[in-house]
Amino acid sequence: MEKQKIVLVGNGMAGIRAVEEILKLSPDQFDITVFGSEPYPNYDRIQLSKVLQGDTEIADITLNTWEWYEENNILLYPGETVTAIDTEKQIVSTDKERHVPYDKLIMATGSVPFMLPLPGADKEGVTAFRDIKDCEEMIKSSQKYKKAVVIGGGLLGLEAARGLLNLGMEVDVVHLADFLMERQLDRTAGKMLQKELEDQGMNFLLEKQSSEIIGGDRVEGLRFNDGEEVEADLIVMAVGIKPNVSLAKESGIPVNRGIVVDDHLETEIPNVFAVGECAEHKEMVYGLVAPLYQQGKEMAKRICKVDGEGYHGSVLSTQLKVSGVDVFSTGKINEDEETKSVKVFDDWRGIYQKVLVDDGKITGAVLFGDTKDGNRLLTLINKGASIEEYLDQDKKEEAGIDLIASMDAEEIVCGCNGVTKGSIVEAIGEQGLTTVEQVKGCTNASRSCGGCKPLVSDLLEYTLGDEYDQNQKESICACTSLSKDEVIEEIKAKGLSHIREVMNVLGWSTEEGCSKCKPALNYYLGMLNPTEYKDEKESRYVNERLHANIQNDGTYSVVPRMYGGVTNAEDLRKIADVAEKYEVKLIKVTGGQRLDLLGVQKEDLPSIWEELDMPSGSAYAKGLRTVKTCVGADFCRFGTQDSIGLGVQMEKKFEGLNTPHKVKMSVSACPRNCAEGSVKDVGVVGLDGEFEIYVGGNGGTHMRQAELLSKVKTEEEVLDTTAAFLQYYRESANYLERTSAWVERVGLAHVQEVLSNKKTFIELNQRMNEALSVVQAQDPWKEAIEDETLLRDLYKNVKVAAGSN
Repeated sequence: MEKQKIVLVGNGMAGIRAVEEILKLSPDQFDITVFGSEPYPNYDRIQLSKVLQGDTEIADITLNTWEWYEENNILLYPGETVTAIDTEKQIVSTDKERHVPYDKLIMATGSVPFMLPLPGADKEGVTAFRDIKDCEEMIKSSQKYKKAVVIGGGLLGLEAARGLLNLGMEVDVVHLADFLMERQLDRTAGKMLQKELEDQGMNFLLEKQSSEIIGGDRVEGLRFNDGEEVEADLIVMAVGIKPNVSLAKESGIPVNRGIVVDDHLETEIPNVFAVGECAEHKEMVYGLVAPLYQQGKEMAKRICKVDGEGYHGSVLSTQLKVSGVDVFSTGKINEDEETKSVKVFDDWRGIYQKVLVDDGKITGAVLFGDTKDGNRLLTLINKGASIEEYLDQDKKEEAGIDLIASMDAEEIVCGCNGVTKGSIVEAIGEQGLTTVEQVKGCTNASRSCGGCKPLVSDLLEYTLGDEYDQNQKESICACTSLSKDEVIEEIKAKGLSHIREVMNVLGWSTEEGCSKCKPALNYYLGMLNPTEYKDEKESRYVNERLHANIQNDGTYSVVPRMYGGVTNAEDLRKIADVAEKYEVKLIKVTGGQRLDLLGVQKEDLPSIWEELDMPSGSAYAKGLRTVKTCVGADFCRFGTQDSIGLGVQMEKKFEGLNTPHKVKMSVSACPRNCAEGSVKDVGVVGLDGEFEIYVGGNGGTHMRQAELLSKVKTEEEVLDTTAAFLQYYRESANYLERTSAWVERVGLAHVQEVLSNKKTFIELNQRMNEALSVVQAQDPWKEAIEDETLLRDLYKNVKVAAGSN
């Protein structure tokens, strides 16, 4: 039977969760195509503030990896926007002139930030805070400018302000009301929040209405309607969002504030559904995660022809954690003539709690400082509980009766994903779960904001008793409770030799593993047994298999290797010929002193590499990317060493080496450090008669200055010390852990102590040489190029690709 075709417009949280629900109910019934305007897989937009604040990286907030789309046979078009829908012929058209038919269409276009129509709003330095691109703009501005103004004292504005403070900027928060988060908090909680954030360094300009953004080409300040002005190098508008309905409206799909849907998320147009922030249900548009996921579940039932109760609306709750400040609100937040309240106010400890009551039933709550009762209050409101039920529970707690034991099975533990106590306890028992990470992977509890992790941990302890380890180690993924060190020890002890064997022998909970553990196991096996292990290329990330990085327009980036940043006329001629023949959009000199061919079509990749006949610069690799060099003593009047020669030696020596994460190096010929070794994983600086070796640097979002590892006399010592350092990093770091994070975690003194042991130093070099001998003998890149048929099939079959240099 021919599969029905589902087209999803929008690659965000709501749409992809709906697809996940469809796959659960009918995994083989549909061919699914997804269009996403952003060049990324599905990521957790809630965690963008953590990316901005420097607490995490973009890769860490990815919910569904590129491999997930592949594994589920989902055709993803990233960086491609649907521009028209023919609802009669049931065809969507895109900005890439692609036309795709559908049997069922899901509109999940989300929302767009509301930008105040102020004079000067089009100036450089004015941005929203809605997606990864906005984060990157703010991070870039913070590196050059110091004064930021955030317009909006709501949830999003405060998280943006906290992030900008972390980036070293001075921050003013402008807000129209006279206290913060007036839609989620009452005046008391709003004022308490303001005091806490002022103590952290934020400055608040309340009861201010913006009238004009001033400056030349770039913003220089903000003027208010009372005539007062404030300086600004960056202005972030965080004043709200509105449903993104322009495509639906132009396509004749009924729209009010949002796309109008019924209880099954169907529109009035046959076979067209809408879910998430773009959908309007009973005159309500929801912007929080939990309702959107509930909508996706009910919509999936209708599409899969499974009986369901339908979606009947949600009671909203808001949780905010800004640098240690806990805030929660749900339902009604302000009293009126008919409403009574139960309040606790502890000014000394900074705790404020208010539960609102109408006709004896709980109708809302505001919690500040201590929010552990938040999910329980939300559950009580949803089931129409009386205030006595809440107060009686407090008495039970005072009498020493465990809160977890007294929770009903239907009580919500994870508000974001609507996961109940009962479903978690059932999963723990049936699936043998023992860690928070496993519970997250199995039930989605704590998958979004993470605020319920302590409660999930308590549930594990309650269910497992003495078997639960409160100080549990971090497992490598949700498929196993084993840590990286335990997996490695088991591989050694049991002589395990391939990925499937590791999963079977060590009791993986999922037969095929996941996109997180498969590349990690592939790396660990290769690192432990370099001469015997055959690399399982299908387990690698897609961009590594394609030898190219996808760009935001869906084309690819090709980077040939140039050892030490040195090239010649012949190679330049090849690059020019290829660029001209294949109409490459842009040739860019990279920060790693190479040439990047941007705008390459996927189908042209095999031919381009064949005609270049140059090794790949591995701009996608978990391994050595580049060795940047200055011109050195042969040309520079300040140079004391042959930096180019040494840089070429290092690049050729470590080319093709697999490491836990990308590695960048540099060699400078004098202390002026023109090759920027202070922000490299390994940075070598030449002095008169010696070299300094710096390690653990990072020039990215988590900027970290490299530390001096050692001083040596000869180039041979530089190579041996670098080899020992990298081999110890390979053996002891977690997969996907940069040297910067690893050095910070284990301590430079520890690394120096290990490398100072002569016997250990020699053994590390021997193991490095063994690994390099395998790489050099196999030369996997040339093998792939020579097998042109295999490579062409790979490019033809792979549906999605990703990565960043």
